[in-house]
Parts: sequence; structure tokens; C-alpha cells
Amino acid sequence: MEVCYQLPVLPLDRPVPKHVLSRRGAISFSSNSYFFGGPAPRQLAKRRGAISYDSENQTALYIRMLGDVRVRSQVGFEPEPRGSHPYLYVDFRTLHSRPQSAGPVSARNVRRLLSFQRYLHSSRFIRGIPASNPLGYLLDDDYTGQAKLMLEKVGNWNFDMFLFDRLTNGNSLVNLTFHLFNSYGLIELFQLDMVKLRRFLVMIQEDYRSQNPYHNAVHAADVTQAMYCYLQEPKLAETMTSCDLLLGLLAAATHDLDHPGVNQPFLIKTNHYLAALYKNSSVLENHHWKSAVGLLRESALLSHLPTEDRLNMEERLGSLILATDISRQNNYLSEFRAHLDKRDLCLTNGGHRHFILQIALKCADICNPCRPWKLSKLWSEKVTEEFFHQGDIERKHHLEVTPFCDRQSNSVANIQIGFMTYVVEPLFVEWSRFSDTRLSQTMMGHLSLNKQGWKEGRDKQEASTSRASEEQRTSAAKDSNSKELPQGSKRS
Repeated sequence: MEVCYQLPVLPLDRPVPKHVLSRRGAISFSSNSYFFGGPAPRQLAKRRGAISYDSENQTALYIRMLGDVRVRSQVGFEPEPRGSHPYLYVDFRTLHSRPQSAGPVSARNVRRLLSFQRYLHSSRFIRGIPASNPLGYLLDDDYTGQAKLMLEKVGNWNFDMFLFDRLTNGNSLVNLTFHLFNSYGLIELFQLDMVKLRRFLVMIQEDYRSQNPYHNAVHAADVTQAMYCYLQEPKLAETMTSCDLLLGLLAAATHDLDHPGVNQPFLIKTNHYLAALYKNSSVLENHHWKSAVGLLRESALLSHLPTEDRLNMEERLGSLILATDISRQNNYLSEFRAHLDKRDLCLTNGGHRHFILQIALKCADICNPCRPWKLSKLWSEKVTEEFFHQGDIERKHHLEVTPFCDRQSNSVANIQIGFMTYVVEPLFVEWSRFSDTRLSQTMMGHLSLNKQGWKEGRDKQEASTSRASEEQRTSAAKDSNSKELPQGSKRS
């Protein structure tokens, strides 16, 4: 087997060698004649994307998103020959990037330095080592103090994740998830190594693409906070086990891990290798799950648990993440509605608890329209920006433009009204039947107000556009009627 910086191997029943876990490089094929590669092995070893592929059963063993994918034969590098769309060679990591002004120090290097300093500061704090710079410590402590005040109200549905992300210097997912693990006592219950946990959370945060307007680490932190709110609901708080809580928070934090900023139909119609690996079925969700398991194994966070327990947790984690596939929304909704009609949900049953966790994660993933208007509007604008950017790329490459990604025929208001009406509202109506609490009433109230807000905004915009068009037509008609013929001209 020819290996180029091989990575952790899935499926989940195979042990991972230690020398594999220590590498974060390129791509391997179980074949002697071909294997995926990049411009050069040394350069490729520095990249975060990766894939391990079994050519016998055509299954993805481990994968991380990479752009500019090529196949290297024995005679050298050559383009992928299987009819892949040219867009395949565009690096997904720069999909939503904006041009930056040139300077002596690149923005990427600055981010790396800040990330290292944050990690170093947190490591020293964990080990009880005081900071060497008193002034810097005071400044950091000031921001940390404000963030801690916010975390005291982390169960509040009005929690502003954008503000929390600013207060934590872009570290919202790490700080929030670590705090929730600690508040639930999961670190002690599962005997988790605090340094390994911190490293695992940092890797998760880094593997979200900050260039994405919507599918980034802030969205993951927001979903994790919403999941915590649902786990605090009486029916769940009284029945969920510590393992359920651990998996629920992990699934929320990793549910969109390494999202490329485009949807599944885009990957399918561009013949992207992810679509082929997962046979056009829950492509992104499978990728998020496999990436999460890869980071779990690389960090060795759960390595002290019995193998059977660890593999079972990885499978259950996948089941939760796969439930966020929006194309399967109706299946889960029908099953949820049937349980509620029959009143046969019994949360002492492990299978029923897991199903409710799936529903809770689905609700958390699409709960933005149920937030207060100020937060909901901002999330709506961000997700629509990402949609429209995909539509622009599709038009540029002469692909069929995804309907809700077409900025020429859609508006933020129309997209949000449709999303609320056909996706969000049906799910949250059933959730309110299951958990008729103050939180459910609050969410449904916000949903109704936000929907009305988008409708009023749309109507005002349409009325304004109509008036402008009418004035333009009236002005053109007056100009036409008052137009005089030049002197000396003759009518024919």
C-alpha cells in the first residue's frame, strides 16, 4: 500500500496506529498505482484537509475537505480524469474569502499568532502559571470577566452569540463548550483530560471555515447554546443520562464541521469527490461526522474508555449529526408527530431518548427564526449571503442556479418567509406539543413576530418599487407628450 501522510482510518471498528494519529497531512489510496496528492508532499503535509479511501468497497475511511484535488500516477501529477467539473480545482477554503490589502504581515499569520497566544494563555491558566505581562493579563481578564458574566446566563434564550464571540476574541465555540462540559460535570464523570479536551475543542473551532458567512464556528456555538437550552427543559433534564448530555453537546458543536459553504446539490452537480464517496446521500452530514470522529481520535480525548463504549459513542454521534440533513426533515417530522399522536414517547427508553436528542439537535440547527428579531435578522442575512454567493458561482460556471440561491429572482425576505413557513414552523409546532413550556411559547412568539416582520418589510419594499416604477412611467409619458420637433424638421 502506497501511503502519503496517512490519517486516522475509519470505519470505526479498525484500530488507529499511533504514527497515523500524529500526522495531519494528505490523502491515501489502498492501491499501488494511484493515490491522491497535492502540489508536493512537503507542502501537502502542512494542509489540514485529508482523505483516506478504500478502493475495494468504495467507502470513505476518513476525510477532510480539500480543494485542488488531483490524482498522481507513477509518471507524475495529472488532473482527475473522471469527468469532474473544473470547479473542483477551486480551493473550498477560499470560497468566501475577500481580497485583503497587502502588508508586511499577512492576515493569516496574524490569526495564527493570536490563536497561539490564546492557546498558550489558556494552557498557562489551566496549569496555574501567572501571565508574564501584567498589563496584557489585566486586559485579557477584563474581556474574560465580561464573557464570564455572559456565561452565567448561558441558558437565556436571548443569549447574543455574536457579542460573546467578540468578547472571547473569536473563541466562542471553545469557551462555551468547555464551560458547558464543566457545568454538567462531564469532565469528572468521564475522567476527561482537560488539556486534551481544550485541544480537541480548539481543533474543532479551527476546522470550521471562518470565511463562510453562516456555516462557521459562531453558528456551531449558537447551535450548542440552543441545544443546552433544550437539554434544560424539564422533560429532558429529568431523563437524559450523562452520556446523552455528552453526545448532545458534542453533536451540536461538530454538526457542521468543515462545511465548505455550498450545499449538497452543488457538490453533486460538480462531481465533487465527497458526493462520489457518500453516493450522493447525506454528503455533508457524513463528512461532518467522519471529521468529528477523526478529531476525537486524533486528540485521544476518549482513548481511556473501553473500545466498545468508544465505538458506540462514535456511532451515536453520527446518528445525531446525520439527523440534521434537511432533506430528511419530513421523515423525522412524521415520526415525531406519530409519537405525539399516540402519546407513546417514554424517555426512560434509550431509543426514545436518542430520538428526542435528534429532534432537539434539528431544532437547534434551524432555531434562528425563533430568536429575537435583532439576532434572527442578522443570522438570516448571513445565511442568505452564503446562498447568493453559491448562486453567483453557479451562474459564473454556467451551472443550473439553485432556486433559493438566485439573487436575481429572490430576496432575503422571500427566502426567510418560505423557510419559516415550510421548514421551521411545522417542526417547532410539534416541539411545543412535546415540551409545552415557557421557552416553547417564547420561541413560537418570536417566530410569529419575525415572520410578520419579514412580510411587512417585503410589502414596503414592493410598494416602494411599484411607486418608483409608476413615477418613472409617468415621467416618461410626460416627456414623450411634451417633446417638440426641432425647427426645420418635416413630418413624413
